[in-house]
Amino acid sequence: MLAGRGARVTAVEPGAGMAREFHRALPEIPLVRGVGDALPLAGGWADLITYAQSWHWTDPARSLPEAVRVLRPGGSLALWWNAADYSVPWLAAQGARFRQWIPEWTNGSPGAARELPAAFPAVHRTLRWTRSVPLTTHLDNIGSHSLLLTLGRDRAAELLDRERTELLKVFPGGTVPEAYTVELTVTTTEAAQRHRIRNP
Repeated sequence: MLAGRGARVTAVEPGAGMAREFHRALPEIPLVRGVGDALPLAGGWADLITYAQSWHWTDPARSLPEAVRVLRPGGSLALWWNAADYSVPWLAAQGARFRQWIPEWTNGSPGAARELPAAFPAVHRTLRWTRSVPLTTHLDNIGSHSLLLTLGRDRAAELLDRERTELLKVFPGGTVPEAYTVELTVTTTEAAQRHRIRNP
């Protein structure tokens, strides 16, 4: 969507499989292989660095100075997560079921990962959005969660089949009205400059 608005976008992806999927879906957008703790980009190169659903996979002691290095003066770092909106009753019920099966299950909220050091004053926003998708798409999204993947294919398939049965009781037409909250955190390089943050 950023590219569609005229931005020059470069993606960074560590995994070969995800890189292949990205190239398949968005062949016109450049992608480089790398990780947030050591970005394969020149210093002062970007106006905006974004992490969608991925900042919690980095080591902020390394990834934060790396973002500052790559950003131009005045540039912004934006972190966000789409979390299931548990204020919606059917999603709260789904979350309760998955917590019975997988005690560590969450709604996708980043928790403490959203907080930046005090040296980086940040703006926090929570935005809500919805979409209607086929039941299969909804279950495929759930099936991509790492907590399910670590259970193994057979156990994950069993739980997704059980969830399909439960959801068909609520949505017999097979269309699921998903509801999300976007938990957004934005900071700028001015904060880093004021506190003289350096790449370790």
